[in-house]
Parts: sequence; C-alpha cells; structure tokens
Amino acid sequence: MPGGRLTQEDRRRIAGWLAEGFSHAEIGRRLSRPTSTITREVNRNRGPAGYQADQAQRATRQRARRRTTAAVRAEAASADPRADGRDPAAVGEFEQRFTDALVRMGLPRMISRVLTCLSTTDSGSMTSAELVRRLRVSAASISKAIGFLEDQHLVRRERDGRRERYIVDDDVWYRATIASGHTNAMFAEAALDGAEILGRDTPAGARLADTGRFLKHFGEDLLSRAEYWHAVITGADPDAPAGQRASGPGAAL
Repeated sequence: MPGGRLTQEDRRRIAGWLAEGFSHAEIGRRLSRPTSTITREVNRNRGPAGYQADQAQRATRQRARRRTTAAVRAEAASADPRADGRDPAAVGEFEQRFTDALVRMGLPRMISRVLTCLSTTDSGSMTSAELVRRLRVSAASISKAIGFLEDQHLVRRERDGRRERYIVDDDVWYRATIASGHTNAMFAEAALDGAEILGRDTPAGARLADTGRFLKHFGEDLLSRAEYWHAVITGADPDAPAGQRASGPGAAL
C-alpha cells in the first residue's frame, strides 16, 4: 500500500528492479514511495550477496520484535518504583502497607491496589496495560477500579496517543477532600429539610436536625482547613482570598 510499510512483495519487486539496473528514484516512482525510503531499505538490508528480498523481510521482522520487546521492558521499568535502584523488599512492604491503609479507609482491595500503583510511580501515571502487567489482573478489573477512583476525584484520565493514561495529581487528596466536603453539604441540607418536613419536635425530626447541623458545621470547617493547608503546602499565602493566592515553591511543614 503506497505510504505504508513495505511488504514482502514490495521487497521482491525492489530486488528484481535492482537486478535489472533501475535506480532508487525509479523504483520509488514505481512503488509510489520517496527515493529516501528505497535507499534506506536497500542500505539497511544489503548483504554480502546484495539486496535479497526474503533476507530483508526477516531482518525487518527481527528489528520490529527487538524494538517492541525493548519498549515493553522500558515501559514496565518506568512504571515500577522498584526498578531504579530502590530496595525492592522495602518498596514492596510499603506498597502492601499503603494498600492495607486504603482498605481500612473503606476502599475495596482491588481499587486500593490500583491507587497504590499510581501513587508510588514517579510519574504518577500509568496506562491500563501497565496496570494489568503490574497487578496481573484483567483489563476489566482495572477499568472498574479507575471508574470508581474517578468518581471520588482521586484519578483523572488523559489521552496519550491512542491510549488513555490514568493520573494521580500532586493535589489529589485536596481535590478529593473538597469533593467530600461538598457532598457533606448536600447531605446536611437534605437532613435539615427533612427535619422541617417531619417536625423538629418529633424524634425523627430532631435526629435529622442534629445530623444536619453536625454535617453542615463539620463540612464548613473541613473545606476551610483544606483550603488553608493546601495553600501552606503549595507555598501560597494561606490568609489571602482563594482567587488571589499565588503559587510558589512548596513549603515544608
């Protein structure tokens, strides 16, 4: 196919036309390819007996396999925090402890394992294929976990060519806390509305009123402190209005 990869039939034609004395430019015109493509193909695959179509095809396949294998190994290494000189045993133990902590917070174990993988990579991002290889689970399991983590604002997606990359940002817990605070506010409002409908002087109404007040005040404090500590950690002025904070070097606590 013009413009695509050279096929075995293309290579047989090249070999035949070379034997007949055609120039690279003429062969390129006949195959609707740039002259540089033909020159590169011939120079790369010329052997002691000259350019041989079958030998060129085998060599091209071998190079493609080597490139694929190298790319897979490099991708796996970049996604594994144990691959850059860190103590594998210590990293593995930490990953297990981090996953257990997430489980105790209420996350299902599969989802906790995915979040641990994303959190412990230096890039903070992995593709579905990388997660499948690291965790040795199905792509469907990864997809389900990512969907849940997205709903909780713990992970976001980003296009990477034809793939999707799943990312844990530096401020992931800040965003998740803000989302949780807004959810609390919605529930508090619903509880207070229920108290009015049922009557605050009834047992059910009084219970809902107490629930609503607790969640309302707790949520307001949660959002306020989340904003404050996010500003402190990112180096912004925690006392400035949210829209006027200028980011700066991260501050050490």
